[in-house]
Order: sequence, then structure tokens, then C-alpha cells
Amino acid sequence: MSDRLSILTVHAHPDDESSKGPGTIRHYADSGVRTTLVCCTGGEAGDILNPAMDRPEVADNLEQVRRDELKLAAEVIGYDEVVWLGFRDSGMPDSEVNGHPDAFANADLDVAVGRLVEVIRRVKPQVIVTYPEDQSGYPHPDHLQVYNITMPAWVAAGDPDAYPDLGPAWTPSKLYCTVWSRKRMLQIHEAFGRLELESPFDEKWFDRPDQDHLISTTIPVDNRIRSQALLAHATQVDPTSPFWFGLPADVQDKIHPFEEFRIMESRVETDLPETDLFAGLRD
Repeated sequence: MSDRLSILTVHAHPDDESSKGPGTIRHYADSGVRTTLVCCTGGEAGDILNPAMDRPEVADNLEQVRRDELKLAAEVIGYDEVVWLGFRDSGMPDSEVNGHPDAFANADLDVAVGRLVEVIRRVKPQVIVTYPEDQSGYPHPDHLQVYNITMPAWVAAGDPDAYPDLGPAWTPSKLYCTVWSRKRMLQIHEAFGRLELESPFDEKWFDRPDQDHLISTTIPVDNRIRSQALLAHATQVDPTSPFWFGLPADVQDKIHPFEEFRIMESRVETDLPETDLFAGLRD
């Protein structure tokens, strides 16, 4: 066991870290936990979703702009380190860039898993956070690949015979995925209705699989962290977006002042439900 608690998150693109569990990372960073973000791609294929940023000098340098945005967001969230895994954004399903040879979705799995194993062995996380196996609601090739590399890396990192040249073996203790609950969507949707505002949630959102029964862990958070981190991604997040910013902050805080996770694997005993990703690991 490392002397310092450590958590590592694996995300597909710059901005994913700001929409999936940022308040939780801030919570642990403030308590002295080592925090590491692995970003698998540079987000090169992303669209500019904020009209104010849709300018030639931004579009022509989107990869560097997105790197700079992630640096700002990581500071807001409290990451000690950002690791770029070095693959190219694969683009949305069935887009032309899916075929790019450097796209993350086309990466040699042995190479990609090895890169992640090397990071795990170096920063020694007891807890890893990734994406779930069922992503039918948003089947982005890069999000699917995050799951595809994290699961074997979770096993291989602790096997001294696997990737022997990538540092001493380290066995992480707990593996989680983030969950965006149906309950959360319904609460937000209903709040828009009470305020006589148009909800950003239409039927396609509620057609997504309900995974609420799989939620194992709930972490109280400061919702302002998510908002501030998202705004750092100025090309990807429109500050007038009703999806992220349509409700007054005090209303949002009353609805959902926490983030939810599902425990996927654990090598330590823990009682569910949890309110701490490190449950079972503290003295």
C-alpha cells in the first residue's frame, strides 16, 4: 500500500473530465489525495460548440487550444497531473475520421494498454475511475475504447509478468465507472418545468438504459466545480447552454449536490452503498 492515497481517472477527450466526476476529484484533492487524469486523445476531431469561439485562428489550432483548455480545467478540478496517452480523436460514429490510422479506436490494444499500465504503476492509484461497459446511450468510439483498455490494464498492472519493462507491478484496489442517473435527469427536467423553462431533456434521453439500480457510491460535491471546469473548455461548452447552465445555481444545488458511481471491481471488502471511493482502504 502506498503511503499516500491516490486516484486515477481515465477519460477519452478534453472536457470529459469536467462532466464526469469533477466535484469528486476536487473533494479528494482538497483532502490530500494524489489525483491523476489520463486523457486518451487530444480532441482534435471535436466541433466548436461555442459560437463565440468559432474563429479561424481557433479552428486552425484546435488541438493546442483544447490542450490549453484542459490545463485550465484540471487546475479548477484539482488534478495533480494530466497524462496525455497520445492517441488521436476518433470522431463521432460513422464519421470520416474514424478511419485515421492514429485514431484511438484503431490503436493496437497491446500498445494502448501498455501506456496505461505504465501510468498506473508510476502513480500507484488505489482507485481507478473509467467508463462502463454499456455505453449504448452514447456509443462514441473513444469512450468505448476507454473501457476496452482500462479493463485489461486493471489486471495487467499488478502482474509482474505483464509488461515487465514498464516498472514494478502495482495492484489497484477498486475500479469504478461514472454514472449519470435517470433520477438526476428527471429531477432536472422537472425543475425546468416548475420554472416554466424549456427542458434540454427530450425523449431520447429517457430512452437510454436505466442504470440507477447499479449505483453503489454517492459522493457529496460542490456543483460549482463542474460549472467552472466546463467553462474552461470554451470551444466545447457554450456558456448559454441550457443543458449545463439553464437552471439557477441554487436550484441545481438542491436537486443534485452529489456525484454517482458504480463499483465495477474491488479487491477489498466494502459495505454498499458507499459514500467514499476509498471505503475499505482507510485505516
